[in-house]
Amino acid sequence: MKEVSIIGIGTTPFNILEGKSLKEIATQACLDAIQDAGLEKESIEAFYLGNFISGILTGQETIAPLVANSLGLPKDIPCTKVEGACCSGGIAFRHGYLLVAAGLAKFVLVAGVEKMSSSTTEKNTEGLASAFDQEAEGRTGLTFPGFFALIARRHMHQYGTKIEHLAGVSVKNHSNSVMNPRARFRKKVSMEEVLASRLIASPIKLYDCCPISDGAAAAVLCPAEIAHQFHKKPIDILASVQTTGYSTSYDMDDPTTLIATVLAAQKAYTISHLSAQNIDVAELHDCFTMAEIVDSEDLGFFPKGKGGFAVEEGLTTVGGKIPINPSGGLISKGHPVGATGLGQVFEIVKQLRGEHENQVKNAEIGLTHNLGATGQVCTVNILKRRD
Repeated sequence: MKEVSIIGIGTTPFNILEGKSLKEIATQACLDAIQDAGLEKESIEAFYLGNFISGILTGQETIAPLVANSLGLPKDIPCTKVEGACCSGGIAFRHGYLLVAAGLAKFVLVAGVEKMSSSTTEKNTEGLASAFDQEAEGRTGLTFPGFFALIARRHMHQYGTKIEHLAGVSVKNHSNSVMNPRARFRKKVSMEEVLASRLIASPIKLYDCCPISDGAAAAVLCPAEIAHQFHKKPIDILASVQTTGYSTSYDMDDPTTLIATVLAAQKAYTISHLSAQNIDVAELHDCFTMAEIVDSEDLGFFPKGKGGFAVEEGLTTVGGKIPINPSGGLISKGHPVGATGLGQVFEIVKQLRGEHENQVKNAEIGLTHNLGATGQVCTVNILKRRD
């Protein structure tokens, strides 16, 4: 297997992008990534595009070749859409990584996209609910706020986690996004504002939830041995892992642990010969504030039950022990579901290049964690700044 590097990144803002279609925003992010890589479009040998619910929300499928035609990519290359709920972008990234690592292509374009704002809240809820097992929990009326509310209640019962810990995640991530021009929300919120916000699914409040958004993000991958020929700051991929979890909550041995994350982290650390203690900065899948707390434990950053207390102690701030979601995360940057995994990669690459608006000092090794559905699918990537 060849070593693989990232030589180009591109993104749109994660926001309400009025007047711009799914094809347009995906095209823009991809063009930016190709330009950042210093390549001609004709050099791209394969294209993977992550997307979750374009068919439901926009009525548009077969979007990989659609975007490829908009980009003007060569006609003799494979263009493939991949789907894994909110993990679709992360899966697209891993497929591109594997193709280059296997020596089957030199330059692969990977991207993720979602257009959500043009649909009603009801339509978005219907689309997101398609990630549930429709023969099981999908018939019960369980929603994703409800699922993470169940996790939160159990976590509080087992470990003494407080509602203020959940609110603390929201306060931190909204503070982080103030300096991020790609973020949907760029205003700080107070603990009191979060706690006073509308109840969604007890104990989860409105400010504990990520917003729907439009957005696209992309990256260009190539063999590490030639990366310096195209970008002065290539970022090496030390590990790219995908795992599978349970399809229903009642199958889970412990609802406070998402096993797909645990397994992905273990495999990524083994492949990279690193541990959680070696990570300088992380972008985690905080679709809800409780998710960030559970993610931080499942990834090994904190012992089980201590994730909420770590937030309270400031350990996850930009100047803390392990800075988590300095971009603002899904909570504040936004969550265009198919694009999120590549959006996380964009943010970590900016950190490792030393170019981020909310820079973690001397960041050398970063981690991205992208989760789909009720923990049914997970990707973890470990990236490193080239010395």
